[in-house]
Amino acid sequence: MSTMAVPRKSLLARTVTADSAAASSASSLASSPLGTPVQSSSSTSLSSMGSLDEASVAKSAPPMLRDTYGNEFQIPDFTIKQIRDAIPARCFQRSGVRGLAYVARDVLTLAATFVLFNRLVTPEHVPSTPARAGLWALYTVIQGLVGTGLWVLAHECGHQSFSTSKTLNDTVGWLCHSALLVPYFSWKISHGKHHKATGHLERDMVFVPKTRETFADGVGRLGHELSELMEETPIATAFMLVKQQLGGWPVYLLSNVTGHDFHERQAEGRGKGKSNGFGGGVNHFDPTSPLYEAKDAKLIMLSDLGLAITGATLFLIGRNYGWANLFVWYFVPYLWVNHWLVAITFLQHTDPSLPHYEAGSWSYTRGAAATIDREFGFIGRHLFHGIIETHVLHHFVSTIPFYHADEATEAIKPVMGRHYRSDVAGGPLGFLRSLWRSARACQWIEPVEGATGEAEGVLFFRNRNGVGLPPRKMQAAK
Repeated sequence: MSTMAVPRKSLLARTVTADSAAASSASSLASSPLGTPVQSSSSTSLSSMGSLDEASVAKSAPPMLRDTYGNEFQIPDFTIKQIRDAIPARCFQRSGVRGLAYVARDVLTLAATFVLFNRLVTPEHVPSTPARAGLWALYTVIQGLVGTGLWVLAHECGHQSFSTSKTLNDTVGWLCHSALLVPYFSWKISHGKHHKATGHLERDMVFVPKTRETFADGVGRLGHELSELMEETPIATAFMLVKQQLGGWPVYLLSNVTGHDFHERQAEGRGKGKSNGFGGGVNHFDPTSPLYEAKDAKLIMLSDLGLAITGATLFLIGRNYGWANLFVWYFVPYLWVNHWLVAITFLQHTDPSLPHYEAGSWSYTRGAAATIDREFGFIGRHLFHGIIETHVLHHFVSTIPFYHADEATEAIKPVMGRHYRSDVAGGPLGFLRSLWRSARACQWIEPVEGATGEAEGVLFFRNRNGVGLPPRKMQAAK
């Protein structure tokens, strides 16, 4: 997998410098277990700019840390103050008018597409049934892409990067997310906690990978047996991806399946006897869920009210215009939105180069740096409002609006040095290919063999598919 930055040929390209391009080119000389250039933190950053003193970094770096591909990993040592100080003041400026203009654009696009297809894609205008079916399939794809963009704008509202008015942010966010069957305030609260603890194996509310033991339980084996398992079949990987892409988002909302499961520690005692999974009492709809505090109850109920209003509206549309029509008009595009949302978030936090941290080794800046930027071309930059291309910056300072995120990303690269990661090779197709690559390479996390001290609390992905470093060999428990 090449990690070379895309040269600026148009407004859609990532912003790169000659130094960063040269550094990336050098990285492509090595080959990985996949037969493509090695993925490494240094090859996806501006480390060649000399923003870090290499001698001092090497001297202080814990030994033996290797990512999935076997590349050396050094624990980040910069501070959030250094990150914020590097960002131009203009990048923090938020405009409610500009934000509302983007919302209006997306809503009008959704409405215009709906009207256009309903007036023109009819038996009178398109007599061929297969042709009409194909055009309506195209309709669902378009609505899914634009609907995802509207989801992203509500995400901006949740982070208060939409405007300077909290009331405007939450009103717009609640309206947009409710229309997409998302519990806005419930999501906003848990998502905010995810940002405060990204990469923390005991506190992250959203992305806690399977440990070696958890993965072994899922395949009916013991932890020490994983190094002996045969490669997972491609069909099994494909089946897993289909389940993840279609059902991952609603299952997360209903059961917190990918978040941490240490709810007994909830400060108000709400997590006693509760656990992730269906029926475990941990979800985004119950005001008593341990994901929230007592003070959040009214907001959770307001989120539920938004879903009830949307549900009632959809019921009336289905009863009056036909359930088959409603399925094509709304629910297939809804599945597309779910697909894109899961793909985006999965790939922001799942890559062979990314670490995860146990409590003693974690810090806010280390967790924020454990993310990766990717490239999705016109769709990513214009329809998805840059959420794929500037996610690293977003985890450091989530109040910067998306239209300033490219400039801010370039500003923090010299501070992050080798710790800035991006995978922009192949553009949109490369983004889609990385779904398969990450699913094959990133099956569970485990400590690096031989690591000691603080480094022992830094975990990397391993797999049973022969990609990168093999799993540690463990002795059977006596």
